[in-house]
Amino acid sequence: MTEGDKTRLIAWNHELRTVHARLRDALEVMRTALGAGERAEPATRDLLLFCHGFCAALTGHHEGEDRALFPAIAAAHPELRDTLRALEQDHSMIAHLLSGLQAAADRAASPAELDRHLEGVAAIMESHFRYEERALLTVLEGLALDANPRDVLGPL
Repeated sequence: MTEGDKTRLIAWNHELRTVHARLRDALEVMRTALGAGERAEPATRDLLLFCHGFCAALTGHHEGEDRALFPAIAAAHPELRDTLRALEQDHSMIAHLLSGLQAAADRAASPAELDRHLEGVAAIMESHFRYEERALLTVLEGLALDANPRDVLGPL
């Protein structure tokens, strides 16, 4: 194994942490925009834009994991299949919560309602990310997956 190969293998661990950090930051931007915006038209438009971007980024991240990362992990570590199934179930639950958030943003729901949606997404997302990192970061250090990180972990 060359140093370049080792660097590529370790990069999956780093890539996952980086994407999770960016998604956490994007959620915080949305929460800040909601807190700062009074129901003025520009604030509502900004929040809608942030919501669309955040929802698309988190959805893309989970779809990439389901499509490329999790099958590669399952092939290399069959003992993790139950863990991967639980993570995929989380993805489904988060998709449902994002759908509710998106619908609320699209109809310009009250800041209180939007905050409730964001709180729910934040709680489940953070729990999911922590579990995923505990369960998979060590595995990712040695995962031989020849793929573009954007295709595997989303566009962030």
